[in-house]
Amino acid sequence: MPSLKDIKKRISSVKNTQQITKAMKMVAAAKLRRAQDAAVAARPYAEKLQAVLSNLAQREEADAHPLLSQRGTGRALMVLITSDRGLCGGFNANVSKEAERFILTNEQGFDDIDLLIIGRKGRDFLKSRVGDKIVKVHEDITADATYKTAQLIGQEVVRGYSEEKYDAVYVLYNAFQSAIVQNVTLEQVLPIQPKESDEAEVDGIDYIYEPDKAGVLSEILPKMVEVQLFRGLLESIASEHGARMSAMDSASRNAAEMIDKLTLQYNRARQAAITTELSEIVSGAESMK
Repeated sequence: MPSLKDIKKRISSVKNTQQITKAMKMVAAAKLRRAQDAAVAARPYAEKLQAVLSNLAQREEADAHPLLSQRGTGRALMVLITSDRGLCGGFNANVSKEAERFILTNEQGFDDIDLLIIGRKGRDFLKSRVGDKIVKVHEDITADATYKTAQLIGQEVVRGYSEEKYDAVYVLYNAFQSAIVQNVTLEQVLPIQPKESDEAEVDGIDYIYEPDKAGVLSEILPKMVEVQLFRGLLESIASEHGARMSAMDSASRNAAEMIDKLTLQYNRARQAAITTELSEIVSGAESMK
């Protein structure tokens, strides 16, 4: 049985841990609001741009632009978005496990699948599982992600697809739903998927390109990739703060329960020690009579 000193020391240790988890919860809650607003604000623009370009892809020939070309099932690239820090529950594990499943099952029948990881935790999880698939890792960008960050990664992705290094590009991230719910989301970024609709609707609408079709497509199609990546980053960042806030709240409550149990154990041990001392005093007094 632990001594009173040991129990008291452990209570103090748990209280210190509880202070840390409470502070981390408050910091995550403060960051969550701004990250959530950014993610929600980006959704309408990204969804509308994707709808317009999907409509455009249905009307244009595959050779109108390299990003519209539908290829075979050769080599694919997956962009996995995770975080650089832990202590956020199953946030990183869930999306990393889905990436591992996608690669190992290879339901689409690709010859090979490369992995571009954003975030240190995704790399740490997958390097011992599918480390040979990892071609590049971007670290320390999720803490302060900007559109410029997504633009640079998007240019890298577009270049690989345009040079026919890849025949398909996917992005995998946690979509923010609430502070306690994050949905693992897999989206195909390239090639741009045509919108599903009947031919009558397609024939009834046409586009006028200014200054010319090639210039418009070369400008807007790569931007769609950048916007999709930027949206994934914003959704992932908001999900990370929500997951961390929820995890730290659970840790604080668990610490409070542990403190109550240890305090009860301490009081019982203290009472037992007092009872033992009283018994020894009574026994000593009786022996002197």
